[in-house]
Amino acid sequence: MAFIPSETVIGLIGTGVMGKSMAGHFIQAGYEVHIFTRTKSKAQELIEQGAHWEASPGELAGKCQVIFTMVGFPTDVEEIYLGANGILANAQAGSYLVDMTTSSPILAKRIYEEALTRQVYVLDAPVSGGDIGAKEARLSIMVGGTRGVFDEVLPLLEKLGTNIVYQGAAGAGQHTKMCNQIAIASNMMGVVEALVYAQKAGLDPTTVLKSIETGAAGSWSLSNLAPRMIAGNFAPGFYVKHFIKDMKIALESAEEMKLELPGLTLAKSLYEQLAASGEEDSGTQALFKLINK
Repeated sequence: MAFIPSETVIGLIGTGVMGKSMAGHFIQAGYEVHIFTRTKSKAQELIEQGAHWEASPGELAGKCQVIFTMVGFPTDVEEIYLGANGILANAQAGSYLVDMTTSSPILAKRIYEEALTRQVYVLDAPVSGGDIGAKEARLSIMVGGTRGVFDEVLPLLEKLGTNIVYQGAAGAGQHTKMCNQIAIASNMMGVVEALVYAQKAGLDPTTVLKSIETGAAGSWSLSNLAPRMIAGNFAPGFYVKHFIKDMKIALESAEEMKLELPGLTLAKSLYEQLAASGEEDSGTQALFKLINK
C-alpha cells in the first residue's frame, strides 16, 4: 500500500517532547494529520500548522488510515488502544497502528493479537534519539510485528528516523528498546562519574570531554548529554520519570527470563533517589545533581 500524502490521513496520539516533532514532520510532508493529547493547549502549535484536533483516541481512530502513538506509560498505551473509546474499538478495518511508546513487550503482543481479530495491523516501534533525534528526523526505530506490515509502513517511518530496523515478531521492538535502555543506564552512571571526577581533579570538564568523547569511552550520552550537564541544563530531552518506567519494564522482563542485571538495578535505584528529590520531570542528565554533591 502506498501512503500518498493527498490520499492518506495520519493520526498521532501524544504530542509531547517527541510526538510534537513527529506530527510536524508528517504535516511538512503534506499529509492530513489528526492529533489527540490530553491537554489541548500543548498541541496549539501543531493546530496552527494545520493539524486537526480530535476529542478522543476513538474519534481520531475512526478518521485515520495510519495512527502513531507516543505516550508516557504502559497504562496509557493500554487505555488508548484497548479502552472502550480507544483505538481498536473504533479503528477502520485495514488500518495500520504504530506504537512508538517504550512499553511492555507483553502488552505489545496483546495489542497485536487483539488487532488481528479486527483486521487491523499493529507494529511496536519504540525509538531512541531523544528530542534532538525527533526534531531532526534522525531517530533510531526498532520494530516488532509482521514483516510485510513493516515493509508497507517503512516509507512513513523514514519520515521520522534514519536507523530503522525490523527486529522480529510482535514485542521484538520493545525487547530491543529494553536492550537500548539497559546499555544507556550503566553508561549514564559512567558519564556522570567521569565529569564529577574531572571537576574534583581540578580539570576543565569541557576540555576533558574533547579528549574522551572520540575514543573508546565515546557514546551518545557522552557527546550529547555531558555538555548539558556541564552547562547546568537539565531540561528534559527524556524525562527521569519515563526512564525509571523503562528500567522497571526491563527488570520485570529480565525477571521473567530469570536474568540478573546488577548494573540496571543500581541505575534504577539512583534514578529513584533523584526522582524522590524532586527531579522526576527533569532530563535524565540530572543524575549529575545526585552524584555531584
